[in-house]
Amino acid sequence: MRQEADRLSDRLAQRLARQITTGALQPGARLPTEQQLAQTHGISRTVVREAVHQLKSLSLVVSRQGSGVYVATAPAHQPLVFDPRVLGSVEAVVHVVEVRRVLEGEIAALAAERATRSQIAGMRRQLKAIDLAVAEGRDGVAEDLGFHRLIGEATGNPQFRLLLGFLEQYLREGMRITRGNEARRLDFMQAVQLEHRAVVDAIAARDPAAARRCAVDHILHGEQRLVEGGVIAGRRKKTSQPPSQGRPP
Repeated sequence: MRQEADRLSDRLAQRLARQITTGALQPGARLPTEQQLAQTHGISRTVVREAVHQLKSLSLVVSRQGSGVYVATAPAHQPLVFDPRVLGSVEAVVHVVEVRRVLEGEIAALAAERATRSQIAGMRRQLKAIDLAVAEGRDGVAEDLGFHRLIGEATGNPQFRLLLGFLEQYLREGMRITRGNEARRLDFMQAVQLEHRAVVDAIAARDPAAARRCAVDHILHGEQRLVEGGVIAGRRKKTSQPPSQGRPP
């Protein structure tokens, strides 16, 4: 199952990252081969490749063609690493929501200023991909992450793309908890897509303030849906209503 593979790759990436940052794996050391890691940890080579990709995104390892994967020389700055062992907790879900609220509001505002027509068209196509995933009985998490990634790319700032790519591995679990709740209530999924469309409409209208507001509202309402579904305890008063057109009662 894809979700389980994601969790396994997260765990392996964290385990290897910890060995690198603590010095158990020294700069210049060669990582075991894909096959060796797969056998040692009882996982597939696909999972190993995904874990190594995460380490590369953190600049912890580098590939040498025909030779293998090696621990990178000590970086000038300590890489940002979250511990996925705690991200399945309720408290961690709330913390990640708070990070998203701050980050994605500004990303949406910048996208409203800089997105090209083709990028906006891509966002609308991604919304259809989310609809299709839900119609086919899938949770749509990958498609949802892809939607937010497109908004990040539309800022034209590669650092946002890198940061969102890094955060994705830690957002998945929180999104699955949310989506598992949403799957039990059709109005939740309808509201999510209305909120997504409001963000895209604001970006297309070149309205940074509206894009920021819609993106922040989307994250806030996601937290409220967790509260209403009993996944987390209420932490704040109910947020303002999302865009009214077509909003389920």
